[in-house]
Amino acid sequence: MPFPIINSIASWFLKQRIHQIELFLKYPNEVQEELLMNLLRGSEGTVIGKEYEFTSIKSYQTFTERVPISSYEDLEPLIERTRKGEQNIFWHTPIKWFAKSSGTTNAKSKYIPVSNEALEDCHYKGSKDLLCLYLNNNENSELFIGKSLRLGGSSQIYEDNNTYFGDLSAILIENMPIWAEFSSTPSNKVSLMSEWESKLAAIINETRNENVTSFAGVPSWMLVLMNRVLAETGKDNLLEIWPNLEVYFHGGVSFDPYREQYQKIVPKKDFQYYEIYNASEGFFAIQDLNYSNDLLLMLDYGIFYEFIPMDIFGTPEQKAIRLADVELNKNYAIVITTNGGLWRYLIGDTVRFTSLSPYRIRVTGRTKHHINVFGEELMVENTDMAIAKACQLTQTEVVDYTVAPVFMKDKEKGAHEWMIEFKNNPENPEVFRKTLDETLQTLNSDYEAKRYNNMTLNPLILNIARPNLFYDWLKENKKLGGQHKIPRLSNQRDYLEQLKNLQVFQK
Repeated sequence: MPFPIINSIASWFLKQRIHQIELFLKYPNEVQEELLMNLLRGSEGTVIGKEYEFTSIKSYQTFTERVPISSYEDLEPLIERTRKGEQNIFWHTPIKWFAKSSGTTNAKSKYIPVSNEALEDCHYKGSKDLLCLYLNNNENSELFIGKSLRLGGSSQIYEDNNTYFGDLSAILIENMPIWAEFSSTPSNKVSLMSEWESKLAAIINETRNENVTSFAGVPSWMLVLMNRVLAETGKDNLLEIWPNLEVYFHGGVSFDPYREQYQKIVPKKDFQYYEIYNASEGFFAIQDLNYSNDLLLMLDYGIFYEFIPMDIFGTPEQKAIRLADVELNKNYAIVITTNGGLWRYLIGDTVRFTSLSPYRIRVTGRTKHHINVFGEELMVENTDMAIAKACQLTQTEVVDYTVAPVFMKDKEKGAHEWMIEFKNNPENPEVFRKTLDETLQTLNSDYEAKRYNNMTLNPLILNIARPNLFYDWLKENKKLGGQHKIPRLSNQRDYLEQLKNLQVFQK
């Protein structure tokens, strides 16, 4: 089909959806309140609906008084009943799909329920809205003259008791409409391959001669693929292989530590980067402006949002607030109620609002992935930004990193110990270490206070990882591909010690 016709069709669909987006932009809190009531009304007859008497919940206040905030462990017994074939437990329509997520803090797998409503009205709707917002901001886009190179998880779909589980990306590929495969590469067969190394080779084989105009996936794993493509083709940059590249849709981890590396392999001044925020539990936010780091919170995907201020998270004073009551530049843990049957579920992510009209956010980390051993409240957002700045100033590039505390012992003060794998090691590691430490102090006043005159924290300790250390750890723990990663920050030393055991220190 000629490009002008495709563009006209896409523009028509775009205009229909933009009108709906404008509605929740204008009436965000009303849209959210109505959505909550619809979720409650629909599930009145479920096991959970009867237990908490959904029929008589007519206000947000009553909802919070009756329905407790839950973790996965709280919901697991109900989820297991559904996995064994029992229905109408926490959602009123049949659920046969479960997104398997091992997470990064627990070896035990989680099985997140994915209803048909969650598939259609949340995950697929989010994917379409990403294109809508991108095309709305880039009218001269030629996205549809080629294909999108996608890099998803590396697990196939498995059947158990007539229910199915696998990576979310595998579930989405399995259920996507036929027309969607024509605009994507590689094929579904290759996308669903389980063995990571074989999958990389197959992806390169299928995509190197395609007309790729965009690519989508987690920055860390996509970089592995792209560097492999360049190595196998002998090209200097991706534009020599795919000259019509115009945008990279990314999510899963912060893009800051990888930005400069991507700019080198895609040396195109007007190349776009568009970020999304999604997870097995839902599709939450989309970058809605060119050259922005902020994500528009999508309010009509069947997800009702609440937020717990991180300064009271996990304390007796912990209390969730609704969207209407959030404040700017404050860290919150997200609580979601979804059209997949998750009721007041703690997803484990933290965000801060950069705008209240419209509601725009930045993902700052995980509730379990921060360091606060000494009252420094160090978030992943801080360390990602500091790494990016230190790399820029020292002309280095980072592959991956993790940080853990060095606990106070006897009269020794505490510290933060870093393990960083560089693509190219810094010429002077001490300059990099000092730059990193000083940048963190400018980004985080609590860390700065603890570092003042080495009062509580000694200077950070830098370990330079051998090549492929993080990859080897992931491989050893069967976590290659998809969205698997070693936690960037931890209040314990487990991950760091495991890496040090694999490490051969460079002299």
